Amino acid sequence: MTGRPDSPNQKLNRPNFQKYLPLEEVTVVEALKDGGYQTAFIGKWHLGEGAEYFPELQGFDLNLGGSGKGHPPSFFSPYGIAALRDGPKGEYLTDRLTNEALKFMETATANKKPFFLYLSHFAVHTPMQAKQEVIAKYRAKAAKLEKSGPEFIEDRGSKVRQIQNHAIYGAMVESLDDSVGRVMDKLTQLGIESNTLVVFTSDNGGLSPAEGSPTSNVPLRTGKGWAYEGGIRGPLIVKWTGGIKPSQTRDEPVISTDYFPTLLEFAGLPLRSAQHLDGISVKPALTGGAMTERPLFWHYPHYSNQNGKPHGAVRLGNFKLIEWYEEMQVELYNLADDIGEHHDLSQEQPEKTAELTRLLHDWRSKVRAQMPTANPNYQPKKALPNH
Repeated sequence: MTGRPDSPNQKLNRPNFQKYLPLEEVTVVEALKDGGYQTAFIGKWHLGEGAEYFPELQGFDLNLGGSGKGHPPSFFSPYGIAALRDGPKGEYLTDRLTNEALKFMETATANKKPFFLYLSHFAVHTPMQAKQEVIAKYRAKAAKLEKSGPEFIEDRGSKVRQIQNHAIYGAMVESLDDSVGRVMDKLTQLGIESNTLVVFTSDNGGLSPAEGSPTSNVPLRTGKGWAYEGGIRGPLIVKWTGGIKPSQTRDEPVISTDYFPTLLEFAGLPLRSAQHLDGISVKPALTGGAMTERPLFWHYPHYSNQNGKPHGAVRLGNFKLIEWYEEMQVELYNLADDIGEHHDLSQEQPEKTAELTRLLHDWRSKVRAQMPTANPNYQPKKALPNH
C-alpha cells in the first residue's frame, strides 16, 4: 500500500519508496514452481501499476484478474479489469473468480502434479456492491438488531463504526463465505482434501474508520490503515485434513512474512533464507509444537486513505508499542488485559516502554526503513467556525 498522495495539510511527507514488487525478487510462488508445482493467481494483485509487474512474471502459470488495480471498478460485469475478460452482464465478480479457481483445480488435478492456487478475492472491498437478494436478507436482519450503544464513535478524529449492521457489507461477506465453501467442496470432489493445505487469511483489518465505515471490528480498536488491532489483526485459519489436528486454537501471533517459509516447509522444499529474512515457519505451532517468542514489527511511513497517520509498531509477547511519527509519541498496551487498546501504559510502565522503543528503533535501523520527512509547506486545516 502506497498511501494517498502528499498534501499541504499533513505534517510529514512520505518517503520516495518503491511502489512495485521487483522482478528480481524470488517469490514463494517461484520457489514452489521450481519444486514442480502448477501455479495460478486469481483476483487482486496490486503490486505494481504496469503489466511488466503482473503475476505471470512472478512465477504464476495463470493470471486472471491480477493487475495494478487495488479494487474493481465494478463487482458486476463488465468489470473493467484488464487481466480478466468480462462475463455475462450482471455476473458477480466473487462468483466468477471462484468459478475460475474451480476450473484450475480440476485441470491441475487431472495433470497429476501438485498445485498452488492463490485465490485473492477483491471482496470485501469498496465499492460496496452485492447481490440484491442477499442485501435484502441483511437489511431485514439489521432492522431487528437491538442497539446496545452508539453506532459510531470518534477516535483520533475519525468516525468509527461500532455496530455490525451494514447490509451490503454483510451480503459481500456471505458471497465470500460461499466461495470458500465451494472451494472446500471441490477439494473433496477431486479426492485431494487429505493432501491439500488450505490457508484463509486477509491483508488487513476491516474498513471501519473511513470511506463509508462499512464494518465494525469491535472489540478491536479502529480498522484498516491504522496501527491498532482493528487495522493489523486479521483472520488466519489453516486446514489440512491429513496433517493438522482440527478444531484447535493457537495464541501465538504470526505475521504474513511467515507464510513463505511455512509453505515451503509443508511442501517439503528447502527454505530460502535469503528471500524470507523477516519470517519464520510456523509449521511447529500448526502441528502441535511450540514456537519461540519473537518480536513482530510494522512500518507505515505515510498517511492512509482511512485517516491513518504515519507510524511504526512492535509487539513482543502481550505488549505492543505504537510510535506515531508526526510527534514521535508512543503508546503502550497489554493486549492480554486490554484487547481494545483503551489504556495507554506508556507512563505507568516506563521500563517496558523504553525496551520496546529501543527494539523498534534498532529494527528500523537494521532494515534501513525509510522514514517520512517534515513537510516544509505544511498548512494546517482551518477549524470550522462554531455556530
